[in-house]
Amino acid sequence: MSLITHINQIPLFTTIAEATLWASQYNLTGYHTHTVLGQVGYMGGTSHSLIVDAMQQGVQNIPTTQQVRSTSLSANLSSSGGSSGGY
Repeated sequence: MSLITHINQIPLFTTIAEATLWASQYNLTGYHTHTVLGQVGYMGGTSHSLIVDAMQQGVQNIPTTQQVRSTSLSANLSSSGGSSGGY
């Protein structure tokens, strides 16, 4: 996963897919953005306060290995322009 930083112990990612996968652990959907040093990052959940509240309840769902791999692959493709090989 492509982590930019943490804000209040909550990870800020470079892709929406990573943020929403992380949020799914807490039964949250959607995402919102933060800008850190000029870079827009994505945080799971539609608001910061929802995440804080959900984290107090603890993890509800553990993402599968396949979900993590798929999200990581998607993040790598988007950061490399989305193409693979073939010159």
